[in-house]
Amino acid sequence: MRVLVIGGTQFIGPFVVRQLDKMGHEVTIFHRGQTEADLPQRVRHIHGARAQMAEFVPEFRRLAPEVVLDMRAMTNYDAQATVDAVRGIAQRVVAISSMDVYHAYGVLTGFEEGAIEPMPLTEVSPVRTKLFLYRGGGGSPRLPDNANYDKLEVERVVLGNSGLPGTALRLPVVYGPGDGQHRLWPYLKRIDDGRPAIILDAVSAQRRFARSYVDNVAAAVALAVTDDRAAGRIYNVSEPESLTEIEWVRLIAHETGWNGQIVTLDADQLPAHLRETGNPAQDLAADSTRIRQELGFLEEISREDAIRQTIAWERESPPTGIDPARFDYAAEDAALAGN
Repeated sequence: MRVLVIGGTQFIGPFVVRQLDKMGHEVTIFHRGQTEADLPQRVRHIHGARAQMAEFVPEFRRLAPEVVLDMRAMTNYDAQATVDAVRGIAQRVVAISSMDVYHAYGVLTGFEEGAIEPMPLTEVSPVRTKLFLYRGGGGSPRLPDNANYDKLEVERVVLGNSGLPGTALRLPVVYGPGDGQHRLWPYLKRIDDGRPAIILDAVSAQRRFARSYVDNVAAAVALAVTDDRAAGRIYNVSEPESLTEIEWVRLIAHETGWNGQIVTLDADQLPAHLRETGNPAQDLAADSTRIRQELGFLEEISREDAIRQTIAWERESPPTGIDPARFDYAAEDAALAGN
């Protein structure tokens, strides 16, 4: 199968490209050329910006991809640019989405009001009623065009074109080598710094959160790209069991051999840098039964091996520019002493 990947050079992308190549598919990636990943030599590169995609239509036509996978559609504009460029050429478009489309995420972050949503989230669970998560000063510097970011808009474009079937993959918290957000790092740093305890909010410690290891996510994405049964479908991608935060920390502690304590405190007892906004009582657990039953998805790497490999990578490639305020150990010691 001929597959055109939009993006594909950052974090999850290279894992997906390598997986597709390993499966024997002919892969071309369209990207700006600012980041070059370690990819098989057989993978073809086309350098260009999304704003220029219309200019590349003749080349896309010569390439004749059967499926287009957009790894970096963050906005309505991004998704529309891809659809417009490959309509009449490709047979299907697959877009990477996020579980932040769910109303539960809005409740969790305080972006939306409402009662606690029941768990686990399925593909038909309520989605947010408000758009544009990062407007009003809530933007994230790691996302382009923060004001217009919204995966709900991406899904509506990709799934709303009758002449070009689409597939949307709602990803959870993804961890593993290459994770620019270094999701394990705050806990691992405290462990490696010899801290006697890790402090968690008593409520959020019991919060269940959907997660998945990057290699396993890549396997799920590759299945959705190469199986025509995915046309017109939305899939949650996550580990079969969504762990609580305290269970997650315990697994990290076990893999490092750390023997410190995990201490839970009420919100008013927490140091300021450990307090959360929104509603920490809202879980974000996911049901990934659909992709398992319809496409036969199974994890290739166990959770224990995944955490072990992520720890090794985090230690080899720690984040730069760490904000010292996130690791105010004096404040943490004071909170521990007071309890």
